[in-house]
Amino acid sequence: MEEKTLRHSFELLENDAACLDARGLSWETIIDANVKWILIKRFPIPTGYNITEAEIALMLPDSYPTTQIDMVYVTPSLALASGASIAQLSIETHDGRSFQRWSRHRTPTNPWRPDIDDLASHLSLVEESFLKETKKNG
Repeated sequence: MEEKTLRHSFELLENDAACLDARGLSWETIIDANVKWILIKRFPIPTGYNITEAEIALMLPDSYPTTQIDMVYVTPSLALASGASIAQLSIETHDGRSFQRWSRHRTPTNPWRPDIDDLASHLSLVEESFLKETKKNG
């Protein structure tokens, strides 16, 4: 199967690109409706879901890294294998496709620190959010 050429519509910060490359992830950068997005292909999904990998999208604010990355968008949609529902989800269209938006945010006890946090720390939060759902609902 021939893989589609990956789009790189804007440059990532060097440490963010290095993070994705070190994980062996295939990724793209796109601009959709004047918004910057990172699309990460075949992102591993933990046991307890209907699928084992998905494409995730992360919206990069214009003022990133001063402003935090927030939430995660997933396609195809995730469902728990147990059949339990997952709260705070909605469907949005980006890049002409449907993505499941996971409304998960940093807290006052875990704020964004522009001098420390980056794509790697946000991906850790994404993974933690996916795992947390399997533990409380799986």
